[in-house]
Amino acid sequence: MPKAKGKGRRHKYSYNLNRKRLYRSARRRAAPRIACSHIRHAWDPSKSVAQNLAEMGLSGDPNKALPIPKKMPGMEVESNGQQPGKKIVLKPYVVNEMEYEASLPEKKSNTLSRDLIDYVRYMIQNHGENYKEMARDEKNYYQDTPKQIKRKINVYKNFYPEEYKNFIASLKPEKMDVQ
Repeated sequence: MPKAKGKGRRHKYSYNLNRKRLYRSARRRAAPRIACSHIRHAWDPSKSVAQNLAEMGLSGDPNKALPIPKKMPGMEVESNGQQPGKKIVLKPYVVNEMEYEASLPEKKSNTLSRDLIDYVRYMIQNHGENYKEMARDEKNYYQDTPKQIKRKINVYKNFYPEEYKNFIASLKPEKMDVQ
């Protein structure tokens, strides 16, 4: 079957098109993305990034905020009693609110999938602590080895210790009734 006409030809590069101007104008229009709401509310779009951050008491360059001393630690530095480059913070509430948010305790958001929880509970309920038997079970769809199953059970124990204790306690009466 013959090829379609014109498809084997190379496309020509246009040397006259100024691509730099296109990218530069798109970059200039984009406003800076600010993740923190405190900074977003205190931001003044008429000022530069460095000016805005300086007003809030923040630093754009971590090397300038905490400079590495160029002298050896044993050498003494003479000072006149004045602090060079002392900056005035006009919006200290931004830093205070950010420090308060950082001091709040972190929520534990790690959870296990419902499928994994059901799988572990099924294995413990039917096989107890026998991991080799669990590996041969027909519900072991992913063909986990005994060590992998043991690891999954330990993860479940660490994530939900109270639920695991209650589950084990509910299994003991059933085992007594069988014997």
